[in-house]
Amino acid sequence: MENKEVILSVKNLVKDFPLGQSVKSNLMRAVNDVSFELKKGEALAIVGESGSGKSTGARILTQIYDKTDGEVLFKGQPVDEYIKENGQLEYSRQVQMIFQDPFGSLNPVHTIYHHIARPLLIHNRADKKAIPSLVYDLLELVGLTPVKETAEKYPHELSGGQRQRVAIARAIAVDPDVILADEPISMLDVSVRLGILNLMADLKDKHGISFMYITHDIATARYFAEKTAVMYVGHMVEWGNSDDVTQNPQHPYSKLLLSAVPEVGNAGRRDLEVKKGEIPLWKPSSVGCPFATRCPKATEICTREMPATSQISEQHFVRCHNM
Repeated sequence: MENKEVILSVKNLVKDFPLGQSVKSNLMRAVNDVSFELKKGEALAIVGESGSGKSTGARILTQIYDKTDGEVLFKGQPVDEYIKENGQLEYSRQVQMIFQDPFGSLNPVHTIYHHIARPLLIHNRADKKAIPSLVYDLLELVGLTPVKETAEKYPHELSGGQRQRVAIARAIAVDPDVILADEPISMLDVSVRLGILNLMADLKDKHGISFMYITHDIATARYFAEKTAVMYVGHMVEWGNSDDVTQNPQHPYSKLLLSAVPEVGNAGRRDLEVKKGEIPLWKPSSVGCPFATRCPKATEICTREMPATSQISEQHFVRCHNM
């Protein structure tokens, strides 16, 4: 098996936010002890409901948020050191982000040409004479043709799927190593979602771009990503190869997510029973398993001790007391 380069490495990442006033004893822990690796040309899906901390983690990687604790390495070097040596602009070039809202991520007063040409100019990817040709090439690469006609349009003249393709073209214009895709298809019509996933898969496979794919839909994670990590209330509860996590889920929350995925010809399928407990507001002082309030298998130990990591197979891990 090919030994691919690790592009991003996250170790024991923690992020706290103040609740109300900035008092140390009044904090919400949005990300707790999260670790993962992202290799060149691979996709890692981060799956979870709203409030699971998956988008917060991505914003730490793009320097939108500062981390509270833990370590983030880019190509084997701490990000702070990498930025000190190479500059924030260079790090931002190599780690791009695609946002959930294709309607809000593009400026309505500028043409599509402007949106794609601007990062080329900012990052000095080519001289001005070469920019038009590069813009047209990028539009063709993401499937927006005829390219000259598309370049002259404004965002409101495009569909949601077309706008998201523009956002992808803008991200890949600067030749990044990593793209953090934050729910990139959740606001799109079902009919166009597969096309966006296939485009990202093509960029991953043919251009060696690494993707961190953030989603609440575990079915699309299985379709797009080689690896999947399931998050709940800021905690990674199960992770590994996507086939292992989705076909042999071990954590009750992973099973819950999969039970919500419709299956053709399986009308008798039952949803997993879940206790009607509240989703906890996790704090630095919180104890136990975060899913204990909703878990049908929770026992007394689940409320007072964080589960240790259990290895199910070579590339499959879970945190659950009931293993």
